[in-house]
Amino acid sequence: MENRIAMWDLGQCDRNRCTGTRLARQGCIEELRLGQMFPGVSLTPVGRVCVSRDDKDLIGHKGLAVVDCSWNKIDSVPFGKCKAYAPRLLPWLLAANPVNFGKPCKLSCAEALAACLYICGWEKDAINLMSRFKWGHSFFSVNAELLDRYSACENGHQVTAVQNAFLALNSVGAKPQHVPSLLEQLDAEEAAEEAAAMDDDDDDGV
Repeated sequence: MENRIAMWDLGQCDRNRCTGTRLARQGCIEELRLGQMFPGVSLTPVGRVCVSRDDKDLIGHKGLAVVDCSWNKIDSVPFGKCKAYAPRLLPWLLAANPVNFGKPCKLSCAEALAACLYICGWEKDAINLMSRFKWGHSFFSVNAELLDRYSACENGHQVTAVQNAFLALNSVGAKPQHVPSLLEQLDAEEAAEEAAAMDDDDDDGV
């Protein structure tokens, strides 16, 4: 991994199932203290603009960070203490992790980081990151169309426009029409692999 990757770990997740914790154990991610300023891009709900290729240079020079927390405790997360130079939102994507497979926006930490890297032009880093999980390839399969559209945008405003147009076409808040067919195409072996991975990964979010 050529980019600096970091996270604020709030200790809300089961450490045996957390993708952020696994990446930290493998030496792929740096842990930050609450209140510690991060000089690069941070994925956070308090961002005001979506991440885009416009952020590629900043990520390359200063890095990318994520907040490791549980989606079940999102209302109690002190995002104000996870300070970064460039807070960013992720656009609409589907989760592929075993816990939230097919659910809109409920990405694990690893998925959020990979999505950002891919959108910003670090496709190889994104694929390498997700290759550390048995189910990692599914994230790119499920989101292939959107990831390619987002990565073609020059700035966050264009990313938001692409997102909104896609959601309007597929009914706002609903799963896109192509998702059920993708789920149906999972063969028995892959489905078993996804189920087995639930014992290893991940109830975390960003």
